[in-house]
Amino acid sequence: MSESDAPEPDAPAGGAETEAELFGEWSVDDIEYQDPSTKRYLEVTPVAHTMGRHASKQFRKSEISVVERLINRLMQDGSNTGKKQQATRIVREAFRRVHDRTDENPVQVLVRAVEHAAPREETVRLKYGGISVPKAVDVAPQRRVDQALLFLAEGARRASFKSPTDAAEALASQLVGAAEGDVQTYAVSQKEEKERVAAAAR
Repeated sequence: MSESDAPEPDAPAGGAETEAELFGEWSVDDIEYQDPSTKRYLEVTPVAHTMGRHASKQFRKSEISVVERLINRLMQDGSNTGKKQQATRIVREAFRRVHDRTDENPVQVLVRAVEHAAPREETVRLKYGGISVPKAVDVAPQRRVDQALLFLAEGARRASFKSPTDAAEALASQLVGAAEGDVQTYAVSQKEEKERVAAAAR
């Protein structure tokens, strides 16, 4: 074999694409962000399981994919506790249903849902001479993302608990509704409630 016939060392075997895709189906390129404050904390990668590498430092959780963070939220409570493979299957199936409903990249839908479900204000309790007084404060961008993921997971859990609706369908409904800003969605309604209470405490 001559040197000209030899395959290039950097060429992928079998003509495979070099770009990795989430779950082997969804591209994570060209994701659009509407909220500049949370963009830094909405990491999107094709990796859905980092084996806890972010746990060594407090704020490194924002360096892992928002999809994995949603998976972790789903398995933190109820019958899915610690069952990451099951939670991953739920998210994968929910993404397929989101794509069937919206004909959009479900990763983009998730990012938009998090942005719409992230509260901008909340209340804290301050004590003045033994009296506890609520005070409205701005929410840090990282906590906004944390709260949005919590609301999405809670909404899916509530909709599927003791219900004929399965978890994947419940999560898909939460994602689509939150992405559209539907106040009937649990995640968006919780965000609106937090901001309403904070507005009353100003």
